[in-house]
Amino acid sequence: MSNYVLVHGGFVGGWYWRETAALLEKDGHRVHVVEQMPSAGRGDPAQLGDLRADADHVKRVIDAVGEPVVLVGHSYGGMVITELADHPAVVHTVYLSAFWPQRGQSLSDLFGDGPPPGWIVAHDNGTATVTDDLEVARQALCADVDPARAAEELRRLIPQSMSSFGTPSSAPDRKHRTTYIICEQDNAVPVAAQEQMAAAADHVERLPSSHQPMASMPDKLAEALARVR
Repeated sequence: MSNYVLVHGGFVGGWYWRETAALLEKDGHRVHVVEQMPSAGRGDPAQLGDLRADADHVKRVIDAVGEPVVLVGHSYGGMVITELADHPAVVHTVYLSAFWPQRGQSLSDLFGDGPPPGWIVAHDNGTATVTDDLEVARQALCADVDPARAAEELRRLIPQSMSSFGTPSSAPDRKHRTTYIICEQDNAVPVAAQEQMAAAADHVERLPSSHQPMASMPDKLAEALARVR
């Protein structure tokens, strides 16, 4: 039995972990889902947090568990879990199609030179959103998800602070094993970039999924997470 802390990516909340969490719990594990990090929301854009605020929030979740945890981060969540690599309660870190920065790198650095990907829209109020063109968003994020379900979930996406893109990672030294799960049909985080980041992991898993396997194949994702030791 393991304790999992599941950290969501940008533009979303913990709701998209629901099926994966239920499958892990059915298998006897304890699951703690980070429901909403400070960097995203529909309130006052000026009140949205950055990477540091998100890391502090997840740290409080880990502290509240009070036992060793497997820390899982998806997409932007990889930036967050990297900040907690030296937390004494973390026994294994899992990057799920996630950004894994080196010390001093921001998410913007990992995106590379030039504007954000076409499915991300930057706004003058300091936030970014996913395009409201549902088909463009589906192809980027969840091309292997049923279109009706994808549309329903894409309409739930929320603004993300641009400050979370620009905060450099502190990337403290880790003292535990790390797994990277590559999503082989991902159109949001290029597979080549995932392969490059995964080269630093102790173990690599692969899923034949889009960027959101928690929606397209939660059973296979839960199986991969359950193999983490």
